[in-house]
Amino acid sequence: MFLSFPRQSTVFEDPLTQLLREGARKLLQQAVEVELQSVLARYRQEFDECGKARVVRNGYHPEREIQTGIGPVSVKVPKVRARSGKPVTFHSALVPPYVRKAKSLEAALPWLYLKGVSSGEMEEALKVLVGPEATGLSASTVSRLKKEWAGQYGTWRQSPLDKDEWVYIWADGIYSGLRAEDVKLCTLVVIGVNALGQKKFLAIEDGVRESTQSWREVLVKLKKRGMNAPKLAVGDGALGFWAALDEVFSATRHQRCWVHKTNNITGYLPKTVQDKARTAVKDIWMVPTRAQAETAFDLFVEQFEGKYPRAVEWLLKDQHDLLTFYDFPQMHWQSIRTSNPIESTFATCQCWFKFPHYRWSKIPQFEGLVTSQVYWSALTFSFGLPRRFGGGGGVMEAFERT
Repeated sequence: MFLSFPRQSTVFEDPLTQLLREGARKLLQQAVEVELQSVLARYRQEFDECGKARVVRNGYHPEREIQTGIGPVSVKVPKVRARSGKPVTFHSALVPPYVRKAKSLEAALPWLYLKGVSSGEMEEALKVLVGPEATGLSASTVSRLKKEWAGQYGTWRQSPLDKDEWVYIWADGIYSGLRAEDVKLCTLVVIGVNALGQKKFLAIEDGVRESTQSWREVLVKLKKRGMNAPKLAVGDGALGFWAALDEVFSATRHQRCWVHKTNNITGYLPKTVQDKARTAVKDIWMVPTRAQAETAFDLFVEQFEGKYPRAVEWLLKDQHDLLTFYDFPQMHWQSIRTSNPIESTFATCQCWFKFPHYRWSKIPQFEGLVTSQVYWSALTFSFGLPRRFGGGGGVMEAFERT
């Protein structure tokens, strides 16, 4: 089986800028549609002489590109028409006629997206966006948008996974800073790569990072959706994920994340020797063979065991699972040694949870709002995650050459 996909372009594109721009576009288009629905609702009880709705949708104005500080953002403003009686015209407060470049939009679109457009901030956001007269988005409008996002998230989390062969998965828990009573809340994330080299989000659920039960529920749902047992799972050793993985997908092998492991080791060392230890750890996983890595393990023990036995113990306890990647194609090593695909993708989401209006104590509220917003930041705008995996050949082709 030979599969291929294109090499990475030499043109640099900032994934964060892409994420913000696409997020702003989708949010703005949805908000304009909600504005339109509010207008149509005002005329819902009005009918023409044939008994049909008097005011109806009438297509869209030509698509416009609004130049912003994060690049061009496209938007299509809908139109309405009155079948009889007094004419009715729809004007969006968010996108006034003829606006193509405005400092207010440049300042507000990324701000709206990153701040989550909460009900309490909407008035302030609109003043920045189109001036103090704007009244297009009320608190009820924001609530309707949230319901729409939550509905689409619910549909996605039940979508089938049996059409792909899943080769690798990464698992991690992303902390938000929120608390549910005495439990620190976390979003449990699973990313997978299929045989075509396509990376996709497979699960985004709330739970407890260290809880085997939380991860068991995530994995059981994935299995019910048709996911096969991957060849390898990558994650932090502190997760409750591993015990759950052995129960649900017992054939899947383990790879501990070297970034998490390095941070854990240096946590047991004084700052004066942390750089030296990081270099010694890197010398383990950067060598081309398992035998050389095992030699580097021994050298680390020799250098640090006398003064820092806890650091050495923390390294040795996962030695076997830290070196699993050597049994897989070398061209994949860079990606399967760490759970970085998850952490790097969710980095911008963390800023949402620095504000007081995100602090509550009930898990259902967390599931209803936070998880759906994380879904929209990462899944819907998933080009922020590299679409292809590997260097220049298909995933399974690399296995055949190994």
